[in-house]
Amino acid sequence: MRKLASIQQVAAIEPIDGADKIELARIEGWQCVVQKGQFHPGDLGVYFEIDSFLPISPGFGFLAKSCLVHSPILGDGYRLRTMKMRGVLSQGLLMPLYSFPAISGRAVGDDVTDALGVREWTTPIPAELAGEFVGPRPAIIPYSDEIRVQNGGAALINEFDGLKYYITTKMDGSSHGICVDQDGIFHASSHRMELKDNGRGFWKLIHENDLDKKLVALRNEMGYETIAVVGEYCGPGIQGNRIGLDRPQWYIFTVEIDGMRVGLNWTKLVADAIGQQMVPVEEQGESFNRIYPSVEAVLARADGEYSKGHRKEGIVIRPIEPVMSSIVGGYLSMKAVSNKYLLDKHPTL
Repeated sequence: MRKLASIQQVAAIEPIDGADKIELARIEGWQCVVQKGQFHPGDLGVYFEIDSFLPISPGFGFLAKSCLVHSPILGDGYRLRTMKMRGVLSQGLLMPLYSFPAISGRAVGDDVTDALGVREWTTPIPAELAGEFVGPRPAIIPYSDEIRVQNGGAALINEFDGLKYYITTKMDGSSHGICVDQDGIFHASSHRMELKDNGRGFWKLIHENDLDKKLVALRNEMGYETIAVVGEYCGPGIQGNRIGLDRPQWYIFTVEIDGMRVGLNWTKLVADAIGQQMVPVEEQGESFNRIYPSVEAVLARADGEYSKGHRKEGIVIRPIEPVMSSIVGGYLSMKAVSNKYLLDKHPTL
């Protein structure tokens, strides 16, 4: 799961032109605005990533004016987003370690997400699209929480050394998955929950395309025990529909067969077999890290537009054949969210 809150060391402090009360702190590959004099290079702090949803508590009370929101899924809390302050991009929140006595003694890099009650923000989807939940997401449907390039940094980029890679467009929607389990039973899920077949939303798309019948037939024909497919559910009413679709579509990006991720070619074959399209493949090549050697280069590559003119969310980079990563703690993969997209989507203070 994603490390939303962690102990980090300040790499640098930089002035902000025209600002006498705030300055810029750099942590890993991130940057965020802090009070002037609050941090110095080498200091430890708790860094909360963008998309963190912080609990209501006195320690976060100063966020009430700019970050307090209500979610029908998560309740009340403080949502952290990318912001622009005095012309400078601020990504997340950095607070002094002494503000959290309960986690004293933790080391740099430690994950304190659960200890501080932090959850990941989930953008609500209209009820007619979200569907009804019947329980947790089936375990055989893999989660799609890609690590951001800023978190992995140069070490993660260098894990691609010598590997053939491909880059896909990060479609701006909501992760949904389908699977056939070991008993031959079909399931469908949202990002975190299994969905009841009520004929609406994602299940409507499933029935219109016979995805349940096609996936069961594929599993049986090929003699698999289980097969799971994950994709981005996009369209009107979902994440502002920045792609500009006239109707919902589902773009496949991950396939697992008998619990193992398959490569690019097999992903395409499964997508074709069930009559769906993959997320767009923008680039294929060798030794990604030699072409894009830094976090800054990867972020620059993430910029671009969808076909109808809105800025695209970013890109996802994977090896053409699956490889395990010591940094990710699973399959090697990373995403880069465009800073220009974030500035378009999020507010200026």
